[in-house]
Amino acid sequence: MRPVNRRDLVVVTAGLALAAWLVVRATYGSLPPLRWWLPVPLAVLAVAEALGARTLRGRLAAQRAARRGGPRREEPGAPLVRPVEPMLVARLAVLAQASAYVGAVFTGVWAGVLLHVAPSVSRLSAAGSDTVTAVVGIACAAALTAAALWLESVCRVPPDGDDEPPGDGARA
Repeated sequence: MRPVNRRDLVVVTAGLALAAWLVVRATYGSLPPLRWWLPVPLAVLAVAEALGARTLRGRLAAQRAARRGGPRREEPGAPLVRPVEPMLVARLAVLAQASAYVGAVFTGVWAGVLLHVAPSVSRLSAAGSDTVTAVVGIACAAALTAAALWLESVCRVPPDGDDEPPGDGARA
């Protein structure tokens, strides 16, 4: 599995910002009011993925330390090392990649809304609250993208320090 390409996320965000701006520009009068709490589920997902990344990073670090000959479980005061299932890490990596794209999509959509409503604040009464909603939406969606990219980086398998590339030292 390859990591998420940051350039792809930027292209998705920019393309959807343009598309959302065109749609909002054409239909703004008929849209329902945009409430500030609409993007909050994205923030909840971002917090969950950030906590998952922090927990997984700690468990993987403890497991690696135990493999290198760190303190054994029988010693007093040694922390209990719960092994991490490889399938769990693979599933979290897939979740992180999907969440990164979802965050990029919603960042683009909220940016498109902001591009239309921010210049209209002085002319339209609803544009003020819609601007606040768009800014909150961009912040929540960007937080989801950042948390997803962090979780993805935690799920990467580090190169083994014991493996030496074949070269001059490998000859007998």
